[in-house]
Amino acid sequence: MEKPQIIVHLQKSLNYTLFDTKWIPRSAKMVVLGNHPRGTGVMQIFELSHGQVNLIHDIEKPAQFRCGTFGASNLSQRNLATGDFKGTLAIWNLENTKEPTFSTHAHDEIVNCIDGVGGLGIGEGAPEIVTGSRDGLVKVWDPRQANKPVACMEPAGGENKRDCWTVAFGHAFNQSDRCVAAGYDNGDIKLFDLRAMSLRWETNVKNGVCSLEFDRKDINMNKLVATTLESKFHVWDVRTQHPSKGFAQLTEKAHKSTVWVVRHLPQNRDIFMTSGGSGSIYLWKYNYPSNRVMKDGNVDMGVIGTVDLQQNVVLSSQPIASFDWSPDKEGLAVCTSFDQTLRVLICTKLNRI
Repeated sequence: MEKPQIIVHLQKSLNYTLFDTKWIPRSAKMVVLGNHPRGTGVMQIFELSHGQVNLIHDIEKPAQFRCGTFGASNLSQRNLATGDFKGTLAIWNLENTKEPTFSTHAHDEIVNCIDGVGGLGIGEGAPEIVTGSRDGLVKVWDPRQANKPVACMEPAGGENKRDCWTVAFGHAFNQSDRCVAAGYDNGDIKLFDLRAMSLRWETNVKNGVCSLEFDRKDINMNKLVATTLESKFHVWDVRTQHPSKGFAQLTEKAHKSTVWVVRHLPQNRDIFMTSGGSGSIYLWKYNYPSNRVMKDGNVDMGVIGTVDLQQNVVLSSQPIASFDWSPDKEGLAVCTSFDQTLRVLICTKLNRI
């Protein structure tokens, strides 16, 4: 009983496909994105109140919603950026969802993934949104600049366009530095340096990359975690880059199925949760090595640590497709699965790990 426990606090069955969920910062509310069987998009806002999860707003739009982020919004507005099946990037004021405050045709195909930075008091520099799509493109947007991305990462001439499944911001520790990591269906992972507008590093993990996340967006790059098909996830120490060997890495098998999502605990960057296609979630702790850097000749080379499984639990018979920690209450989390159920979770004893 000394170990952390993962408790299903509340659950709610819904009548549509759930693709993404996010806590609304500084509130006891969450937003859920998905699509109705009739092909329309649904955005619902729920609130925790008196031991129940209550629906307080139900919004239906013509295009199916795929993903969302609050990462580029300030804390007073808390505007939600969404990507949909028609390739549209939109930003919504959740107090008035009649029309988006910003909308642009971002991609020619579905927007699979989205991330934001420069908002919520997290990360230096401009508020920016990155989108990845089935059309193979990764684009960075500044909501203050309509209809034209500030950066577009596309395959070189002659290369096949791969389906981009996941994107993540990181390295936003000052006004000018910023990186975007992108993962693709063929196992490619690319790290783009937005300051130099260049490809900083790339690798291939042999399986489609479902989720990527830096342990923190607003620090000098520290760790990057990627989850993939075939039950694996990978951790890189991205603080030290060797000129030929790249970053130190470890690979772990878990879930006995696709590992859908990774999310780091906002209050402790060395604790993270992965969710699986088997309906399971696993809680991990990263342990640093005694020395993070060793010499390879005259060049610094990173040293990878280890991960320990702290707890795991099966929540559903269907994949857990989205997971989000509360930024305000340590251990409070929300997840959705393809059994059309929204679950509010409590993870105990995280401060003791």
